[in-house]
Amino acid sequence: MDYIANEHRYETMDYRRCGRSGILLPAISLGLWHNFGNITPFGQQQQILRTAFDCGITHFDLANNYGPPYGEAERNFGIHMDRDWRPYRDQLIISTKAGYDMWPGPYGDHGSRKYLIASLDQSLKRMHLDYVDIFYHHRPDPDTPLEETCRALDQIVRSGKALYVGISNYQPEQAREAIRILRDLGTPCLIHQPSYSLLNRWIEQGLTDVLREEQVGCICFAPLQNGMLTGKYLHGLPADSRVAHDPRYLKPERALNEEILAKVAALNGIAQARGQKLSQMALQWVLRDPVVTSALIGASKPEQIIENVEAVHGAPFTREELDRIDAIVGK
Repeated sequence: MDYIANEHRYETMDYRRCGRSGILLPAISLGLWHNFGNITPFGQQQQILRTAFDCGITHFDLANNYGPPYGEAERNFGIHMDRDWRPYRDQLIISTKAGYDMWPGPYGDHGSRKYLIASLDQSLKRMHLDYVDIFYHHRPDPDTPLEETCRALDQIVRSGKALYVGISNYQPEQAREAIRILRDLGTPCLIHQPSYSLLNRWIEQGLTDVLREEQVGCICFAPLQNGMLTGKYLHGLPADSRVAHDPRYLKPERALNEEILAKVAALNGIAQARGQKLSQMALQWVLRDPVVTSALIGASKPEQIIENVEAVHGAPFTREELDRIDAIVGK
C-alpha cells in the first residue's frame, strides 16, 4: 500500500531555527544509527520512518558507516526512499557523514579531501539521492590540516552534492576554527553534532558558548544516553533491549553501575512528579537551552517515537526542578 503522510503532521512538532540560517529543524530528529542495518526487519524500519514523519519529524540523520554492516543503513534508506519518500523529498532534511573508518587502506578514514568526496559519492549512490541536505565531517582529524577538510566541505557544497555542511565531535576551539575557515571560504558551517545528555554535559564547558557566539546550530546525539535515560534499566536488563542483544555501544558492567542507576532513579522521580516519562524529561532538558536546535533520537519501535515527541509539549522547567537535576547529576 502506498504511504500517505498524516496531513496534520506539522501542527504538533516544534521547529527551531538552525543558527542564523534559513533552515528550521524539528526539535526531535531521527537517527538511523542502530536500527537500520541488517539486524532490523525492513518492515519494522519502514514503520519507524513513517511514524516519525507522521509526528512531524522531518530530519533523518545517517552516516556512511551506519549499519551493521557499514553502509547498510544508507542502502536500506535508498530502498525506503524509492518506496515511500520520493514524493516527500522536498519536505525532508537528510544528512550523512564521513570521518570514521569506512573501507580498507589509507584513503577510507579521517578527513582528507579524497576520503570525504569519495565517501559522499558512495553515500549518494547507496541512498539513491542526487544530494543530501547536510553533510558532516564526523570527527576531527589530527593529521589532516583543517583547511583541507574545510575546503573539501566547501567544494562539496559548490558541487551541489550537499546544500549545507556541518561538523561533529569537535572540541570548542577546533569548532571555532572550522567555523571561521568555512565562513571565510563562503560556505558557512550550519550545525555541530555533539553528544549531550543529562549524564554527559561536556558541551557546557565551552562548546555551547562558541556555537552561541558564532550563531551555529546544534543537534545533540545520544540525548537518552544509549537508553539509560529511558528508565528501562532500573529493574534489570529487559530481554528486548538493545544492550541485551547488541551491546556494542553500552556495556552493562560499566554504564549500569549502582552510582549511575541511583542518579537515573532520582531523575525518574522528578519526571514522574512532572507527569512525564524519564525519556521525555531528558529530551526536554537538552532542549531547554535555545542554542540546541534539535535532539537526535534513535528508535527500535514506532511507539518510542510517539512517546519521545511528547517532550516538546512538556511544561517548562521551574528553577527548583533545574537545581534538583543539577544536584543529582553534578554540574
